[in-house]
Amino acid sequence: MAFKLGSEKRGALVRKKLGKGILGEANNDGSIYISDKIIPGSKQEQVVYNHEKQHQNDMDAGILGYGDNWVRYKNKTYHRKDGKIKYNGKWHVEGSMTFPWEKRAKKAENKKSVITDGRAQSAAFQKNKKKYGV
Repeated sequence: MAFKLGSEKRGALVRKKLGKGILGEANNDGSIYISDKIIPGSKQEQVVYNHEKQHQNDMDAGILGYGDNWVRYKNKTYHRKDGKIKYNGKWHVEGSMTFPWEKRAKKAENKKSVITDGRAQSAAFQKNKKKYGV
C-alpha cells in the first residue's frame, strides 16, 4: 500500500496499476486511484478524476456505498460478484452505464475541477501547463 490508511485527503489522487480496462476507482478510504497508464495533466486524467470524484461525493453524502459483495445506491442494495452487479434482475459488468450511479458520474466528467495535488484541470491549464511547471 502506497499510503497509510486515513492519511490521504478525501479525493486525493493516487496513481497505480489497475486491472485491465479500469481507468479509475473511488475508494472507501477517500482516495481515488487513477491508472498509471493515463498521462498526468491530460484531458483523460481530468475526465476520469471527475467521474471518480462524483462517486466519492456520493459516498460522502450517503447516496452510494459498496463492499466486496454489494453496492448500495439510494438505500437499495445490489449484489456484487465476480466483477458484476445484479441490477433489475440482470447481471451487468461493473462500470456499466446501466447503473444510475454511473450515469450520475458520467454527467460530472467534463466539469472543470482541481485535482487535489493542486493542479487546476481547466482548458486554460491544459493550454498553459508548461507555465505552471507541469
